[in-house]
Amino acid sequence: MKRKKRRRLRPWAFCVFFLLFLSIFLIAGSKLLFWHQDNKKTEELTKEIEEEVKVVEKDTQGELVNPPEEEEESDYWYYMGIPFLEVDFTELLQKNADTVGFLHVENTNINYPVVQAPDNTYYLTHAFDKSNNSAGWVFLDYRNDMTNLSDNTIIYGHGRLDSTVFGSLKKVLTQSWQQNKDNYAIKISTPTENMIFQIFSIYTIEEESYYITSKFYSEEQKQTWLDTMKQRNTAPIDTSVNTSDKILTLSTCENNDGGRIVVHAKLIRKESR
Repeated sequence: MKRKKRRRLRPWAFCVFFLLFLSIFLIAGSKLLFWHQDNKKTEELTKEIEEEVKVVEKDTQGELVNPPEEEEESDYWYYMGIPFLEVDFTELLQKNADTVGFLHVENTNINYPVVQAPDNTYYLTHAFDKSNNSAGWVFLDYRNDMTNLSDNTIIYGHGRLDSTVFGSLKKVLTQSWQQNKDNYAIKISTPTENMIFQIFSIYTIEEESYYITSKFYSEEQKQTWLDTMKQRNTAPIDTSVNTSDKILTLSTCENNDGGRIVVHAKLIRKESR
């Protein structure tokens, strides 16, 4: 009985497989290297901003925005004691004239100047200094205006694994973060105003455009939107909201499959600068 001869891999086939493997290895390695370099650049920019930009807390009441008719709604009044955040925009505007505000979310790493471009793509791939960077930056929707708030003002940022940009926004989904009442106050400073927003909805959802509707053409349309956003809430809060409220939305990617982490808040206090 004759034994079947084993087929040997021909030299040319071996070379093809080797080159294919090498190519995959080099591409993956280069992507990892660029990712690391972009992270390092983002960290350096963030540290530079922290060192050079003056940020102070102002313990003033300011102007109440759309207060509830019933004073028993304790959550609204609780945030009257939260200090405003005031930022000196001199250095920021010199570094980047696209700067429109400064955003702070309690107990996250989100403490960034907010920029705005003529579209919603530029700052997906550019850092605060406008250098090419896959980490992007924290940016305002091109349809919005920080000096004249829309029905819904939207701020975006990449959900980076190293927790830079909006990477730490995933903390809002944790029980420990949600149990701290102070975390539900979002602070924004602009060159003309300081503002405090109160969170009323936190959730995750597949990619869609409905939650980033910026303008409504009737009270009924806005009320339907507000009801939907409240129904999506998964956090242990029950904050009232109505069509007179100015809404802030924070949006970031949850995963590579298009999932989103979303936070909605309403403006409750402001002061002119």
